[in-house]
Amino acid sequence: MPDTALPIPGITVHRPHRADARRNFDALLAAARSAFNEEGIDVALEDIARDAGVGIGTLYRNFPTRQDLLEAVYISEIEELLAAARDASDREPWEAFEVWLRRFSSYVATKLAMLQALNKESEMFRVCRSAMYEAASPLFARAKDAGEIRDDVQLDDVLRMVSGVTAGHYDDDAQRERVFTLALDAVRVR
Repeated sequence: MPDTALPIPGITVHRPHRADARRNFDALLAAARSAFNEEGIDVALEDIARDAGVGIGTLYRNFPTRQDLLEAVYISEIEELLAAARDASDREPWEAFEVWLRRFSSYVATKLAMLQALNKESEMFRVCRSAMYEAASPLFARAKDAGEIRDDVQLDDVLRMVSGVTAGHYDDDAQRERVFTLALDAVRVR
């Protein structure tokens, strides 16, 4: 996980203190995220460890169960979304919101891959969702106050639309980008 990620109040992923152990931890998260996105959540943990460049013992030392690894990947995605909101806040209102939405769309892809394993009724999921909305709300409000977003649009509307666009299957990345741009044009005032 990048050093710019922000912690989520009430949710803790215990990261190692030693630099080499932290590198292994972060490599496992990155490898797991990639594997879950490409192969689903039932991918062999040995494959994740190998792709991270560590042994299976290192994986189990950091993540005793598959569920621990799934939740850590999910939480790290949310932490990165919070950091992306903070990092985008210096931009012009529409640009800040669009940059964050693009990062949100990659989060959606990870979430979709892991959806069957995430308990949407859990406290962890609720706290993460709330933190994500709290991070996005100021960006949305700034863009709306600047007259960049239609008055009849709510943040939840936009996030649901982007989620739907992200979940679609496309012929190629160019088509995905065209559809994403069309979706953004639907909420933006021109």
